[in-house]
Amino acid sequence: MMNVPNALTVFRILAVPFIIALLYFPNPTTCLLATVFFLVAILTDLADGFWARKYNQVTNFGKFLDPLADKILIASVLIMLVELNWIPAWIAIIVIVRELLVTGLRAIAADKGQVIAADKYGKMKTIMQSVALVPLIYHYPLFGIDTAQLGFLLLLVAVVLTLYSGWNYLYGFYRIWGD
Repeated sequence: MMNVPNALTVFRILAVPFIIALLYFPNPTTCLLATVFFLVAILTDLADGFWARKYNQVTNFGKFLDPLADKILIASVLIMLVELNWIPAWIAIIVIVRELLVTGLRAIAADKGQVIAADKYGKMKTIMQSVALVPLIYHYPLFGIDTAQLGFLLLLVAVVLTLYSGWNYLYGFYRIWGD
């Protein structure tokens, strides 16, 4: 059960408390360290999937834990950014509610023997959220770039993708099981 891909996924979850602790004391150094931890965590998401497929180490544990680790990472960072007053709460609410809704739909589908796979919009949403969170976590100007403003603009694009991909899942679910 604890192969390399699953260990990378567990690392992603274990990185969350470090990111949050560093953000509790925001300054250029702690935010830089939090950004590095976040980037490493995001890269483990790419690495674990690649490794699992390449070396045929896909497990049911990994199928369950990998998307959960992503949700824990993204939701925790969003909540912390709200706590710091760096983003409005409505953005975190939209992202988290969408994740809960899609997870619920997938559970219902699984109970009926169907799999609702991630579509391209869901994958684009995840990538855009991750890209947006990097400058938001760092937060301080870098080489004359207002990273907080850049991150916020990218996050607005991520919110649009979040809403669209959530709608797409709802519509797909309704088409299959709607009465």
